[in-house]
Amino acid sequence: MGGRVLHFHLAGINNQNFLMRDEETGSWWQQVSGQAIAGEMRGQALELAPYDELSFGLWKLEAPAGQVLAPVAKDAGKYESNWEPKVEKLPTVIDFPRSGLQSRDVVLGMEINGQSRAYPLAAVLAHAPVEDRLGGTPVVLVAGPDGKSVRAFRSQLDGADLELFHKSESGWALVDSATVSEWNFTGCATSGPSMGKCLQALPLLKDYWFDWRNYHPQTSIYRR
Repeated sequence: MGGRVLHFHLAGINNQNFLMRDEETGSWWQQVSGQAIAGEMRGQALELAPYDELSFGLWKLEAPAGQVLAPVAKDAGKYESNWEPKVEKLPTVIDFPRSGLQSRDVVLGMEINGQSRAYPLAAVLAHAPVEDRLGGTPVVLVAGPDGKSVRAFRSQLDGADLELFHKSESGWALVDSATVSEWNFTGCATSGPSMGKCLQALPLLKDYWFDWRNYHPQTSIYRR
């Protein structure tokens, strides 16, 4: 933060969302937003780093030489226990019953140009690719070959909006309506006039509905 290296530890839970505390200033940070909510750094926000949440099999296909972070047996006693199964059974602190979603429905949250939207995961997996427009930006949410992983892209190429469809033949590929180029799950064209070009990846946050709504009070919900 501001050129200063911070070291974080688990500090607690706020509305069933992870809280962390940095050693250097003692500030408390909210995991869902990356924002400091108490202490010297209050009001500051950490820069979001690009990341994916993929099934292991799909990740290995894309990164066969990738390394896996594994536990160290001699330090096992220092690790936090898995508290999520216990927390999942607790009632949520907040609820939004008029939204049409259950509190623990899993959504994919996206925020662009100050506008936020929750995409129910079940709907995206059932109907992908899902095309939408958020904050004036054309977007597409794509389910991967494993049927579990989801990525989002700006569905625009060379200044023109792009419409993507699943290729009907066997195997996994997307085809655009303008050039009939084929696209893979990384958002890059593998054949056709657009070969070698890639779409801009957009960040998604996989979250429970009640948590996303709590920290994005003006969010809308994607309705197919």
